[in-house]
Parts: sequence; C-alpha cells; structure tokens
Amino acid sequence: MKLLEDSKKNDVQTPKSEPPSPGSGRRLLWLLVIPAVLGVSAFFGIQARQKQSQQLSATTRSLEVQPVNVIHPQRGKSTSDLTLPGMIQAFSQSPIYARVDGYVRSWYVDIGTHVTKGQLLAEIDAPEVDQQLNQAQAMLQQAETSLALAKVTAPRYQELIKTNSVSQQEVDQNNQNLAAQAANVQAAKAAVGRLEQMQGFEKIVAPFDGIITLRRTDFGDLVNAGNAGVGRELFRISQNNIVRVFVTVPEEFSKQVGPGTKASMDVTSLPNRHFSAAVTRTTDAIDLISRTLTVELDVPNPAGELLPGAYADVHFQLPVGAAPLVLPSSAILFQADGPQVGVVNSQNQVELRKVTLGHDFGDTIQIVAGVRSADAVIANPSDSLTNGMRVAVQSSSAPPTPSNTRPSNTVPANTKGN
Repeated sequence: MKLLEDSKKNDVQTPKSEPPSPGSGRRLLWLLVIPAVLGVSAFFGIQARQKQSQQLSATTRSLEVQPVNVIHPQRGKSTSDLTLPGMIQAFSQSPIYARVDGYVRSWYVDIGTHVTKGQLLAEIDAPEVDQQLNQAQAMLQQAETSLALAKVTAPRYQELIKTNSVSQQEVDQNNQNLAAQAANVQAAKAAVGRLEQMQGFEKIVAPFDGIITLRRTDFGDLVNAGNAGVGRELFRISQNNIVRVFVTVPEEFSKQVGPGTKASMDVTSLPNRHFSAAVTRTTDAIDLISRTLTVELDVPNPAGELLPGAYADVHFQLPVGAAPLVLPSSAILFQADGPQVGVVNSQNQVELRKVTLGHDFGDTIQIVAGVRSADAVIANPSDSLTNGMRVAVQSSSAPPTPSNTRPSNTVPANTKGN
C-alpha cells in the first residue's frame, strides 16, 4: 500500500511533456527568411550602384575630351570695301524770310518750282515803310533848300567882311551853317536810301538758282521782319545740281579716308544705279562723343535724281598695307581679359590666346596680332573653354574669304562708338 501511494505521489509531482505548437515553427522560419532576403537585396543594390558608378565614370572620361571643329586663318584682301551710310543734302539751301513787316500781297511760286537768281517770289504790302520813305524824301528836300540858302549867304558874308560891314563872328557862323546844312543833306539822303532799300524788300526774290522746296505763306498773311521772335519762314530754296553727301567715318578708318579718296554711292530709290564720287573735304577732327570723322563728298546731280534728305550707301575703296589675317566673328571669345581665341596645340589641348582685332566686316573680322595662319582655331568656342582642356578635332576647314564681305554699316560701339 505504501509503495502504491508513493508511486501515485511521484505520478502527481512529475509533469507530463506537451507536443510543440505550430506557431513557434512559423516564427523560426521568418527569423531565417528575413535576413536572407535583406542580404540578397543589399547584394543587388550594391551591384546596381557599382554599375551606375562605372557608367558615370565612363561618361566623365568621355566628356573630358570635347569634340571641336577648327579653322585656319586666311589672309584678307589687299583693299577693303568700307560701306557706311550717308546723308544727302543740297549744295546750297536757304530759308527766305521777310525783311519788312506787312501783309502778303501776292506770291508767284510754289513747291517744286525751278527759279533763277533774282526771280520774284512774292510781294509784301508795307504802308508804314512807304510813308516813312515819303517823309524822308520831304526832309531831304528841306535840307537841300537850307543848303542852297547857306551856299548863297556864306560867300556874301565873305565879301562884307572886307568892308567891315559885318563882324568876323557872323562870317564864322555862316560858314558853320553851310557845313551843317551840307551834313543835314547827307543824313537825309542816307535816310532816304535806307527806306528805299526797305521798300525794295517788299519784293521777295530768289537769292540763287534752285528749286522751291517749301512755301509757308498765302495771300493776306501778316508777316514780320527777320527770323527771330514771331518771324516765320516764307519759302525755302535748294540748289540741287550738285549735292553734298556727309558720312561719319569710324576713328579706325580716319587715316585712310581723306580728300581725294574714291568712292561710289547708291540709294534705295534708284536701284541698280551707282554714282561715282570722291571725298571733297573732311572736318579733320574726331568728334569727342561719337569718335567719328565727318567727311563730305560732292556728287554731280544735273538731272536732279538725288534728293536732299535721302540716305545713301557710300562705298569707299581703302588700300591697306599688309593684308591681315581674317577669322569668323563667331571664333572670337569676348571675355573680361579682352578678345581671345581658342587654339588647339599638337597635344590636342586648348590654348587661349589674346588677339588684337582690326576691321570688323560683320561675318568676319581682321586679326592684327595673336594668331598665325598655321594655327588651328576653334570655330565656335564655348564660354566654358579653359586652358589645358583636352579636345578631339572633328574637322578642319578654312574661314570664309573676305572677298564678298563688307564692313557693317553700323558705327562700332567703341566709336560712339557707332
């Protein structure tokens, strides 16, 4: 019995082992799978980054050598065709004003009328001048009458003094009166002459042969003498058989353009027409503001085809000493250090060289110093170009010859500038 009870006690105290649950197995599986997945993801991510880094390195290495096109400078022409705008003006031009106050009685010419020197253009009715002239003529007659009396009296007193019939004082007074009356006559004649000239100004005449280009008067208009105050212009006359053409030449060409320089001229209104001309005179001074030299060309205009006030293109043939090198304007880098060009050396590296510019022909520009004809100049350099940059030459060509190029009609900015 006792043994049986002890065995039962042992059975009660010893716990029974339970079978493992399904949830614990799943947790163990996840603990093994998640690290494996993370490891695989990290592996592929590292591989992708390495591949991108390799591609970036390859791209960087490829960009280190930029492809460029190069050109070689060429010699320009032995003569330079300089084309500049000009202003056509009449050889002589004059505004015509009234010289006396009055009313316009009549006018005889209109715009476009060809007139000759001294031809009557208009008449002015000036009654005040007419009356003043009448008064001056009457005063002249009085002075002449007094002079005639003095001429009789003075000799008479000269005879009476011999017999002591009059005093010496009276003789001297009559002599002085004779001289005063003679002076009065001269003054009266001068007054009459002045008023006769003023009366002559009632007729407006042409000062020279020309064409009436302006009329600003009509019948009955009240006009005033002169061109100041309320005076106004009645007519304007121009002499157009020869025209003056004024051209402002940039300072860099001022030594090459002078009296006698040959030129040709054309205007828009007369296509396919060219007029031969030559420089007649210059101001012989550089304008301080525009930095230009003003030159004048006298062009014959017998048929009146060239109209004053029109613009013209004037072509100067300028000889130059040694023909300078020419490059396209697009090959020049304008930076803070001045104009530069990029030259590719024998190691395919860039050398930035400062250059001295000459005449600007628009598409091309002269290079006075800085490059040689054998240099390979980058055709279209970028602003990021630096010394020592490696490049790959794609093609080599010559710049356009300047034979068909002309300078820009615009005055350069540094000559205004202009």
